[in-house]
Amino acid sequence: MGRGSYEPGLAAGLTGPYAHLRQIVFSRSLGVSPDPAVEVTTEDPIALVRRLKQEEGLGIWLCGGADLAGQPLAEIDELIVKQYPVVAGSGSPLFRAAFSPRAFKLAGSRVFDNGCLILTYTKASA
Repeated sequence: MGRGSYEPGLAAGLTGPYAHLRQIVFSRSLGVSPDPAVEVTTEDPIALVRRLKQEEGLGIWLCGGADLAGQPLAEIDELIVKQYPVVAGSGSPLFRAAFSPRAFKLAGSRVFDNGCLILTYTKASA
């Protein structure tokens, strides 16, 4: 996850928000981790994602903003997009990266009674 996503929980005293997962925080300013179960790294996100993909285990879950998500964009195999029936203003992009279209195909969807949607997309074959 990115430091910006990690920091609100940290400010509330939650040092390991995903205790059931291996937790890695990308940060150049955080320094030492406040929790032994949370690794803080300055490693290049693309290099780290590629290395993690070579390890045994389940998938990689990215929790971060557009700046972090845009860096390993070419390595992303699946998107889970949550859509809420609320308009809040200007919004934020999903990815902040150079224009380089990448195709995904809808693999699943779930619609809730309150109008929320969860859409799952997988990387389209070339």
